[in-house]
Amino acid sequence: MCFSPLFVTWKKAVNGAEPHLRGCIGTLEAHCIVDGFRDYALTSALRDHRFPPIQPKELPYLECTVSILTNYEPAFHYLDWEIGKHGLIIEFVDPDCNMECSATYLPEVPAQEGWTKTETIDSLMRKSGYDGVINESLRMRLHVTRYQSTLYTMHYSDYATYVEMTRGTSLSINGAKP
Repeated sequence: MCFSPLFVTWKKAVNGAEPHLRGCIGTLEAHCIVDGFRDYALTSALRDHRFPPIQPKELPYLECTVSILTNYEPAFHYLDWEIGKHGLIIEFVDPDCNMECSATYLPEVPAQEGWTKTETIDSLMRKSGYDGVINESLRMRLHVTRYQSTLYTMHYSDYATYVEMTRGTSLSINGAKP
């Protein structure tokens, strides 16, 4: 069996619009990919606190992406990474309350948001829960780990076709077609 850190991301697109995030949860620790996908697909669809749970009527508009994380390595500096290539994990101590803070972004996030490297770092610091002053001195104290990912994406329509071809039956939820 193959073990790797992974994230599962759900996006929804309606009427040809750009897909928007509906859930994204994963782990930075290695897990069995099959079990991890199953567990985090459900968790990110139903328990991402930023969004209401995905409903059956949304299924035809969804795409699911699994990000397999690889090549973890320490960055030499908070700017020692490439937008679109590296995901980031930042760790630091909040200078105001001496609490440890950490956060991560997958490699595609800064490019999708149109952020610079510094904007990405500052956003990660806010994501970690830090609400104090962000300055160069604090950025220089960050412990940054960079990583890469391989993405596998499937739209619901492709999944439905796959199920019909392999099982000879179409998908239904509680007996009804989504």
